[in-house]
Amino acid sequence: MKKFHQVLQIVLLVYFLLYLVFFMAFDTLGELFGMQEVTSQSMVTILLIGFVLFLISWGIGKAVSSSQNSKINKMEIEINKLKAKIYDFEHPDLPEKPKSASTKSSEPESGTLPPRQNFTKD
Repeated sequence: MKKFHQVLQIVLLVYFLLYLVFFMAFDTLGELFGMQEVTSQSMVTILLIGFVLFLISWGIGKAVSSSQNSKINKMEIEINKLKAKIYDFEHPDLPEKPKSASTKSSEPESGTLPPRQNFTKD
């Protein structure tokens, strides 16, 4: 798909370059194609074809980019997992934390306040 995207970009470039040369040398090349003058209909057709080629090229480029980003993200996740395994092998003496859903924090619950402490000077 990446090669197809590169080829499509080259086709788009060649398309617009050919029409640039054609319109710059319209006095001589126009007669070869049987065109007496450039009409708005022919210009709209040429530009629409170029715009469609551009949209196809842009869409394929976005697809290639998102595909590569997803591959990179998967590889980064895999690398992080492997790093964690290596760390666990290097440090086996560290106690493992239990994986429980309810962890108690040192902070009191949100609805209750800790008891008041009175300090007196002696």
